[in-house]
Amino acid sequence: QAQLLESGGGLVQPGGSLRLSCVASGLPLGLGNNVVGWFRQVPGKEREAIASISVRGIQTEYAESVKGRFTISRDNAKNTAYLQMNGLKPEDTAIYYCAAGPFYGLGAMYRYWGQGTRVSVSS
Repeated sequence: QAQLLESGGGLVQPGGSLRLSCVASGLPLGLGNNVVGWFRQVPGKEREAIASISVRGIQTEYAESVKGRFTISRDNAKNTAYLQMNGLKPEDTAIYYCAAGPFYGLGAMYRYWGQGTRVSVSS
């Protein structure tokens, strides 16, 4: 059974940093043959695609809201993807999800989804 498990969320002060991890298991052909995306959602609002990384990690794409502050990366040997978040702002507070699928880009459809990890930015 395909599974994505996010971790690394928590409470951080404005300006702080967090690194989210997404560990994959059971994906057909493994995480190394899937594009990975990170999304976030505030309850009551639409889900926002914030970062995408190609299969080999050569291409990345970011939403304007996080560009220059967040970095997506992956380690296919570990079946793990990451989202390094620096310069966090209160408006970054959300539940963060990782997703995997065959198509690259923020607007792509992702096939597999994690359960999410909560990030709260507050003083």
